[in-house]
Amino acid sequence: MEPTGRVVLVPTPIGNLGDITLRALEVLRGADRIACEDTRRTAPLLAHHGISGKPLVSLHEHNESRRAPELVAAARAGETIAVVTDAGMPGISDPGYRLVQACIESDTPCEVLPGPSAVVTALIGSGFPCHAFHFGGFLSVKSGKRRSALTAAIESGETGIFFESPHRLVSTLEILAENHPEARVCVARELTKLFETYHRGTAAALLDHFRTHPPKGEIVLLVHAA
Repeated sequence: MEPTGRVVLVPTPIGNLGDITLRALEVLRGADRIACEDTRRTAPLLAHHGISGKPLVSLHEHNESRRAPELVAAARAGETIAVVTDAGMPGISDPGYRLVQACIESDTPCEVLPGPSAVVTALIGSGFPCHAFHFGGFLSVKSGKRRSALTAAIESGETGIFFESPHRLVSTLEILAENHPEARVCVARELTKLFETYHRGTAAALLDHFRTHPPKGEIVLLVHAA
């Protein structure tokens, strides 16, 4: 009988460790090895859910191209390889894309489990239109590229969703306040965690708030035309 291994992309909680599906836990418990963006971040999650003794291997943006063939070969030899990132859905601004491509090219079974996503959580919580949206990943460190990305999102008429660093949020809000003063803005911070907050309003109003209350933690920024 031919070996019947597979690669399974497993979403993990974006904050609250309880936000994991029964199916995800089943795959993690049954996996022969778990590929992690950062083994130090994954180990506490596994321990929290009583999963131990699993070989952990690193799979991050700097080694994914090199490690993907190794994981595909293990799956084709009969192993179940679970793939997780530090938080949320593998492949969304995280490792996973190259491994999926390697599976497709080699005709290796690959499954994607549904689960937590900061993008969708922030979109629903923002109160902005959900029927059409654009996810732009992490905003550029360069102000000109940030301005272009934000302008394109607002002019599209769709809800624009971006990841942003707390260290650059004030600068980004300054760009929005100057160029799109009427746009609707939402800053979703620390989603699903103890200090989760949603700040909604104009860029100018949010700029005033975060200038006096420096933001911390993980941030999702949403924009929509007035």
